[in-house]
Amino acid sequence: MKKLIACLLGAGLGCALTAHAADELPPQAHPDSAKWEPLFAPDLANADFPKGIWYHEAGALTASQDAEIWSQKDYANFVLDLEFKTAPNANSGVLLYASDTKHWIPNSVEIQILDDWGEKWAKVPATWKCASIFGRLAPAKQVVKKPGAWNRMTIWAKGQLIYVMLNGELVTQCDMSKWTDPKKNPDGSDIPGWYTKPLAALPTKGKLGLQGKHGGAPIYFRNVKIKQLD
Repeated sequence: MKKLIACLLGAGLGCALTAHAADELPPQAHPDSAKWEPLFAPDLANADFPKGIWYHEAGALTASQDAEIWSQKDYANFVLDLEFKTAPNANSGVLLYASDTKHWIPNSVEIQILDDWGEKWAKVPATWKCASIFGRLAPAKQVVKKPGAWNRMTIWAKGQLIYVMLNGELVTQCDMSKWTDPKKNPDGSDIPGWYTKPLAALPTKGKLGLQGKHGGAPIYFRNVKIKQLD
């Protein structure tokens, strides 16, 4: 009986450790998000966007113009899991912690989505590449797939800590508190002039959004799921 109890306790502890590992930071793998809540309802009833711009096409969410789609709910401490597919030269992004969706550029954190293979973007700064904290922190490596293939991106956001995993590799780790200068990154590189606030000053709760047909090339999203963390 003692052996059986020990076995059961051990199994329970194993389950607890496994559950904890799913939220462990820094993350080790993409999570199992199959049972998570979709960020946007199938009819987009819980989203804010210019009517007629965002729509579903062949099971994917896409936009006909350069306009954002936003959650109506504010989020803090979450894991956002999604798939995206670029067209050639696509330029888009996942937007976190937006406190002002009309003037979101200085009032949110953008996780860049880019066709790194496109000639149009061959000479842009490393902080513009796919999975970067746009304009602020370059990814450790470039792992985005060529246009037409689906990519998986998972974003962990807990307070001022942001982690980005792309196609199975943890490529971006950011502590917002280190960005205290609105004009310079911690490594001394320049921040784009349209940013007027340092990351350290931004709130860590706000709307989540997706950028539309920015740069003139389509972008497609599917399986956009979210899990809130403690």
